[in-house]
Amino acid sequence: MKRFASARPYNFPYDGSLSPDSTALLCIDMQRDFLDEGGYVHTMGYDLAPLRRTIAPSKTVLDAARQYNYLIIHTRGGRRRDMSEVAPVKRFRSELGGAEFGAEGPLGRFLVRGEAGHEIVAELSPLPGEPVLDKPSSSAFYGTELELILSSRRIRNLVLLGLTTDVCVHSSLRSAIDRGFDCLLLEDCTAATVHSNYLAAISTITTEGGYFGAVTTSEAFTRAVREPASP
Repeated sequence: MKRFASARPYNFPYDGSLSPDSTALLCIDMQRDFLDEGGYVHTMGYDLAPLRRTIAPSKTVLDAARQYNYLIIHTRGGRRRDMSEVAPVKRFRSELGGAEFGAEGPLGRFLVRGEAGHEIVAELSPLPGEPVLDKPSSSAFYGTELELILSSRRIRNLVLLGLTTDVCVHSSLRSAIDRGFDCLLLEDCTAATVHSNYLAAISTITTEGGYFGAVTTSEAFTRAVREPASP
């Protein structure tokens, strides 16, 4: 029995193995520091509207995935409270961007674990039993147990959503592709601080026959999840 999600440049997954036994969702960094006023991104001066537009479709996707028992893994980007793992050059670049890692803001210290800004927005809160991984850098695979969790469940397909498209989402996507996963990005469930970066990130995925996987919408994915598999 095969099930695909309509996508470009190929229907996902390539072998028709869309099922809870083989496929997991990776919800990346849907945190208050990226989505709420007074957070890290807002303090740097970026428009939150494109980022916040990802919340509603992401909730639709998570609700459908939960209904059909797909594994959902959440990540949160953040540093240790003592900042001991943050390289000086990273702090320098964040200060240059207008919101230094660890500096005080309305939602607490920027991108620091345990602060209000570090938490996932209420609309997309993880349910009991859904793993939440605190990652110290861009890729969800770096410094986390993600690969162990996926291998223990024999997952080979990953559906990605979250923030931001050109940074943490793309870093995680590339790490997954290098490890042999088939990947699908939900384009209306992700956004970037600069729209041209978002467009470039999407284009990069779909070129060369889908070198970094496939792209589709929340509606196409949820429809595929709900439809019966075909012989």
